Amino acid sequence: MKIIIINGPNLNLLGKREPEVYGNETFESYFKKLQHQFPNITLEYFQSNIEGEIISKIQDVGFSYAGIVLNAGAYTHTSIGIGDAVKAITTPVVEVHISNTFSRESFRHQSYISPNAKGVIIGFGMESYELGLRAFE
Repeated sequence: MKIIIINGPNLNLLGKREPEVYGNETFESYFKKLQHQFPNITLEYFQSNIEGEIISKIQDVGFSYAGIVLNAGAYTHTSIGIGDAVKAITTPVVEVHISNTFSRESFRHQSYISPNAKGVIIGFGMESYELGLRAFE
């Protein structure tokens, strides 16, 4: 089974950015733990700060992979294009967020991804990704 984790803008700064919200661990370090924890999954990782690159990656894998775990970051709340890409593919998508977006600014309460996602996992820190992967077991 092949699953990809796709991270959006500013998630390349995990471990440095707002550690009180996002923690001190880099995503690359956490990804290695996930690979060890899920040896039966061919796990890939993609990150971009560019909306079009995220859309292209969703389209590239969206008809052949078993699943996508998507943290589109701030694009979650602004990108109709990413929402449309999720709607257009056949691969199921689990939307994840490290922080509880509903305990933050009101603009973060809207998601253009959720209506077409298999499910949404919000607010469990980096473990949100693990829970997202478990949705495909």
